[in-house]
Amino acid sequence: MIDPDWVRGFPAAITVCDENGIIVAMNDRSAASFAKDGGRDLIGRNLLDCHPEPARSQVREMLSHQRANVYTIEKKGVKKLIYQSPWYQDGRFAGLVEIILELPSELPHFVRQP
Repeated sequence: MIDPDWVRGFPAAITVCDENGIIVAMNDRSAASFAKDGGRDLIGRNLLDCHPEPARSQVREMLSHQRANVYTIEKKGVKKLIYQSPWYQDGRFAGLVEIILELPSELPHFVRQP
């Protein structure tokens, strides 16, 4: 069986909140990425308090409608994929997971035929 702690050292920032928006987990990359905001001290805080408008309203809408939000950004010359998605436990909405993954400057794209 794979040790579930593999996520701690995964090379993407992974932040998890519960159905009320309370941050319940952060991996090492997430804690480092949000160090200026408190790092792991953000655990137990509401995700809504970490975002200004209009992002706060976007997060609130994602929580209430259990929907994903996926986009890319570029910051200081580094491209990133932002993947925010609902997660479920025993078939019940349990909150949101945000994965922030750095992308290479040149990213191949392949169209696979069935």
